[in-house]
Amino acid sequence: MNTRMRRVAVAITAAAVLPIALTACSDDGKDTSSSTSDKASSPASDNATTGSGGTASMDEPFGPACSTVPQDGAGSFDGMAKDPVATAASNNPALSTLVTAVKKAGLVDTLNNAQDVTVFAPTNDAFAKIPKADLDKVLADKAQLTKILTYHVVGQKLTPADLEDSSYPTLEKSELSVSGSGESYTVNDSAKVVCGNVKTANANVYIVDTVLMPRS
Repeated sequence: MNTRMRRVAVAITAAAVLPIALTACSDDGKDTSSSTSDKASSPASDNATTGSGGTASMDEPFGPACSTVPQDGAGSFDGMAKDPVATAASNNPALSTLVTAVKKAGLVDTLNNAQDVTVFAPTNDAFAKIPKADLDKVLADKAQLTKILTYHVVGQKLTPADLEDSSYPTLEKSELSVSGSGESYTVNDSAKVVCGNVKTANANVYIVDTVLMPRS
């Protein structure tokens, strides 16, 4: 009788201890799995962040107006990169007024033959901000037109990082200033860069929404 009771007591004790042991093992396994998962996913997350904000992405064109550039052909980013700047601009429909002005000023060869320059290129909408009578007058005055157009050209290639709160002499001989950072830049406190860091064979181009006027 005593032996039977002793066996029952041992069985009851084992039955009580077993679930507790299993629960402890389960909790340990869950914690280890979670910890391992967190450690494994952390570097991947860091790498993804670095990739999206690295220098490679900053070497690409940026800005809202870049979406209007043709996807292929001579007027695409790849197409413009193969041509000198005046020719590249002539293949971009949004710069047709600028191209007309460059031709009237006789600056096509000057721009195409220039080495390592930066061009702030006003869009058609930028020229449309100027009253038509005034624009027609400027287009008919070669000396004044040349002065304005060469004010949009800096004699060195500027990267986006070079534009941050800086001033540069232009081919017109006076300076322009640029403020901003990242993908937001303003020239002379008035013209916004709407598509920047566009590469041509001999220039970096920043398309702006306002025609720049020399201060002198």
